Amino acid sequence: MKRREFVKSTLGTAVATGLSAGPLATLAIGANRRIESEDINSRSSLKDEYELHFLAIGDWGRNGADHQVQVAQQMGKWASEHPNDFIISTGDNFYPSGVVSEHDPLWHYSFENIYTDFALQWDWYPILGNHDYKSDPDAQVRYSNISRRWKMPARYYSKTFKIKDNDEVLIAFIDTNPLIPEFYQNSEYGPHVAGQQPEKQLQWLDHLLQSSKAKWKIVVGHHPLYTAGPRTENYDTLAVRKVLKPLLEKHRIPLYLSGHEHSMQHLKVQDNCFHQFISGSGSEVTSVKKGLSYSRFEASTYGFMYFALNQQQLQAQCIDHEGKMIYSTIIPLTI
Repeated sequence: MKRREFVKSTLGTAVATGLSAGPLATLAIGANRRIESEDINSRSSLKDEYELHFLAIGDWGRNGADHQVQVAQQMGKWASEHPNDFIISTGDNFYPSGVVSEHDPLWHYSFENIYTDFALQWDWYPILGNHDYKSDPDAQVRYSNISRRWKMPARYYSKTFKIKDNDEVLIAFIDTNPLIPEFYQNSEYGPHVAGQQPEKQLQWLDHLLQSSKAKWKIVVGHHPLYTAGPRTENYDTLAVRKVLKPLLEKHRIPLYLSGHEHSMQHLKVQDNCFHQFISGSGSEVTSVKKGLSYSRFEASTYGFMYFALNQQQLQAQCIDHEGKMIYSTIIPLTI
């Protein structure tokens, strides 16, 4: 008998014998083929009194340099040990000058190969910073078609999240760069803010906040309205404050989240309805000013922020590059 025929004959006999064997047949029929999700999903036990959780990091993309890797590692550790639904990037995602296309190598060197922990593979909702405007800001929009976790459908957009009893959380992700008049004459920013029609974005934001019935309404933009950092009275801070503050006050927005300043801050001007948080120390840090009347916390420290909310309140925490929680506060929802 030829070798090929011998193998076919032997294999066929073995299979036939195995299938007809009583114990083996009984085992196959009676086998439990279902694995319940709680048996394999360790994250299902990460529950607390809050219903929505997210990390916030800004000003981070430096090819892993200047503590970017350390912050990323602590983000992964924190998100592995605490409930987390998504990550917000507050802009300046790629230094020094953004990305030139959706295929730029910086996507790997500054993002994909840095935020590698499994717990950081959840959705990322980014916005554009001024450094992102130095090349092709729309390349970051197009990258949404490549990456499963990078969710940026446009330069500004919104997302609604469901919480208990069909209540909702609305987050408006805006582009503050076109709101700064000086950028239109800037040789680096000018070509990419040209034609952006900032009044249309403000009309969109006004209508969005007016029409939404969400329990919580949060606005995220790169540039702060107030800061305890070096840009306290800078032209960009003043420009964004001029156009955004009236809208935040009109719609009684409780939280404005930004980056731009390379620090972590919690600010609350006495007569303003909104709290402002700055999470901009994903890598490089800059100095902060002490003793400002509207500053509740400021730290020139590498790190990120963690937010959790329910129908009644929001908790904000600042976590440094060593995994230490250096600040925590609770803000009640007032309507």
